[in-house]
Amino acid sequence: MGCVTPTPCTDLSAADWLTNSDLPWAQLVTLGPAGFPAYARLRFIPDPVYAGQSENDVELDGDHPSERTPLHDALALLTPHTTTPNDWYVAYWDGWGAEMFPPPVLKAPIVRVPNRDCFLLRGHAANLFAAKTWPGYPHVTMPGRPAFVWPADRAWCVTADVDPHWAGIGADRAAINEILEAAHLDAVPASPGEEQPHYW
Repeated sequence: MGCVTPTPCTDLSAADWLTNSDLPWAQLVTLGPAGFPAYARLRFIPDPVYAGQSENDVELDGDHPSERTPLHDALALLTPHTTTPNDWYVAYWDGWGAEMFPPPVLKAPIVRVPNRDCFLLRGHAANLFAAKTWPGYPHVTMPGRPAFVWPADRAWCVTADVDPHWAGIGADRAAINEILEAAHLDAVPASPGEEQPHYW
């Protein structure tokens, strides 16, 4: 496509692999669709170190990056691992609130994932996650994370649900190994279907 700015989708069929999934909803929205050879968790903050720990009890350095930075960096590493590097789909949970979306997005049809209704956009999204405001709408702050991101060829999928302290990545083993070996990312292998670390 070569579209610089993702635009809202009126045809939602690209999201059928999400809406027709028979996975438990919590697994789908945290690690994405089934069938990828490997999965990883991209941690925004470290995993809890004791049962019942709250995120408020985590001490972070003053220069700890925002969630946008590791997401942007991980997606940059994933971009070569698709045959459609300029054609992505991005789904944002509508629960962030109307003030987080420009009018064209708010007018778009909704993708209905269990417990997570989303707006679906399509285009060249590689740099979208480094931005703090929507392209063309400097007064509309973007949500911190997208619910789902995947290229048109479905070579990989990144999920960043609102609840976990990490994003899930499903891809081929070469792509996941590159994510795991990146010194600037805090990523660990993940096994779908197993309980993942979480805060309370």
